[in-house]
Amino acid sequence: MAETKNTTKSAVAEEKAKNDIFKGRYIAAIGRRKRAIAQTRLYEKGKGVIIINGMKATDYFPAGLMMTVNQAIKLTGRNKDFDFSIMVSGGGKSGQSEAVRLGISRALIKFDPELRPALKAKGYLTRDSREVERKKPGLKKARRAPQWSKR
Repeated sequence: MAETKNTTKSAVAEEKAKNDIFKGRYIAAIGRRKRAIAQTRLYEKGKGVIIINGMKATDYFPAGLMMTVNQAIKLTGRNKDFDFSIMVSGGGKSGQSEAVRLGISRALIKFDPELRPALKAKGYLTRDSREVERKKPGLKKARRAPQWSKR
């Protein structure tokens, strides 16, 4: 019984410490992709921590998608300069990771406008507006019609 109380207290202390990281002024930006929306907050003088929906980014995204998330940060060479707090909703994990990348890129530009040419050249500032086409009545999918039969 005592062990559960200790683990609960340590979990609460860890949560408080995590929240203390994200105090003070921040730079906000929004990234979108498909149906995913990522609200990004960039905190200066950080340690390179990325928290997504209250979880570490490595726990939230698989390794392949983490590469997408970190692309803008690695390109600018500011791996350990900032902390990011990100709230992402909607869509799937792939769309969310690209929305997070766009949000991080936009926040970095607000912090330092000189980073814009490098990020723009890689395409990290372009909002990919492609979305799934809706299904039409009488069709099986968006454009796929039922097979025609003569009789």
